[in-house]
Amino acid sequence: MNINEVIDLFKMGKATAKSHMRNLIEIAAADGGLGIEEQRLLNYAAQRNNILLSELQEMQRNLAEVRFQVPASDREKFHQMYDLVHMMSVDKNIHAEEQRLCEIFAIKFGFRKEIIREMIDLIRENIEKWIGPEETMRTVVAKMKVFD
Repeated sequence: MNINEVIDLFKMGKATAKSHMRNLIEIAAADGGLGIEEQRLLNYAAQRNNILLSELQEMQRNLAEVRFQVPASDREKFHQMYDLVHMMSVDKNIHAEEQRLCEIFAIKFGFRKEIIREMIDLIRENIEKWIGPEETMRTVVAKMKVFD
């Protein structure tokens, strides 16, 4: 692999991370505003994805400039879905628009339509029990066929 391929992989990873942040911002703002808990979770997710606070703020101002990208692996798809459900439920008040957006993202990620609501409910239950994404993924995969 030459240096240009490495740079392209890095850019692709950064683009996917920015796409994920865009999705999280959409969920956070779906109920009409951005609460303290939601902003805190956004900041944490940005840090975890190597996105500077200034980059996050720029994305929040210019959301339309960040392109949507489907995560490459099933593991990453699930982790992003976990984060989206976490964002939906972080303020303990789940709005219909947040639920609808989570379902749309699940479909875009390639999860089977007939299990999406059950999967989201199971993820939310695990988040409430402080069960992380890896263990939650194992539970969800064991209970249902999640991908087409």
